[in-house]
Amino acid sequence: MSQVPALAATFLSHTKTRFVSPSPEDLAALDALLSRAWEDAQARWPAVSLPAAPFVAHVAERLPPVSPTTPIAPLVSGLSLAELYLACACLQGHSAAHEAFERNYLARLPERLRSLRQPDAMIDEVRQRVGVKLLVATAGHAPAIADYTGRGGLLSWVVVIASRITHKLRGQEKPSTEDDAEELFKALPAQGLDPELDVMKRRHHAAFRQAVREAAATLSAEDRHLLRLHFADRLSTYEMAPLFRVNQSTISRWLKRVQQQVYAETRRRLQEQLGLSTEDFQSFIAFVDSQLDLTLSQLLDEKREPPAEG
Repeated sequence: MSQVPALAATFLSHTKTRFVSPSPEDLAALDALLSRAWEDAQARWPAVSLPAAPFVAHVAERLPPVSPTTPIAPLVSGLSLAELYLACACLQGHSAAHEAFERNYLARLPERLRSLRQPDAMIDEVRQRVGVKLLVATAGHAPAIADYTGRGGLLSWVVVIASRITHKLRGQEKPSTEDDAEELFKALPAQGLDPELDVMKRRHHAAFRQAVREAAATLSAEDRHLLRLHFADRLSTYEMAPLFRVNQSTISRWLKRVQQQVYAETRRRLQEQLGLSTEDFQSFIAFVDSQLDLTLSQLLDEKREPPAEG
């Protein structure tokens, strides 16, 4: 390793993957990328002083396991490096980093939580709990800011943590499946787009609404939370994976399972409720399938804004 540039050597010694030895040119490019990332992060957070070596080690430790032959530079470039710099400094207990985190992230939580329809009575408590959870070490555990991997914006990640805390605080409150069903109906196509299907929809409006309501009621709180993160909060499966401490393919399988449950349960309940001929029922089911697929995000939260950049 004596010939390897310093930052590149630090990076490679801290990754979970033992990469196949990069060429000298690739090592030089990686070193330059890491150096530039450190300088850019310092410029973004001028009050936060963090040496390059611990920052680079922090980034390397959060790189996902990949094939040893995977090109390294694109993996690093795809991360939110300046926010990883701030997270690293917070983890090390830098007071200036804590102040920057408070000013740029925690202070924005009330507005973000209100946009996500969280109750005002809980917002202050949630903000305090998020600050403690992310910045304060507990017995045997580092501050939870250590779990931020940089594979999404830090603000979006903080909002998700806050939403999960709110969900726990609300405890026994049940989500309104009636509201979900009504949101779905509002999102369905306007009359006249397909006269035959429009007649079918109007004729069986009550049955369809009841089927959607009952299908939604079969979902567990955890499954509804999973769908909201993906469709309403617009987190990718890659961003969700570290939150649940599983890999991206597992998140994809979970989402597919929950969606299939909604579709299958709606279809089953409609078949029980409607006295249609086989041909009419299949036509109606094709319509239901297409509209559920198109409007699942509206069912969960029709008007939610996309996460702001951190």
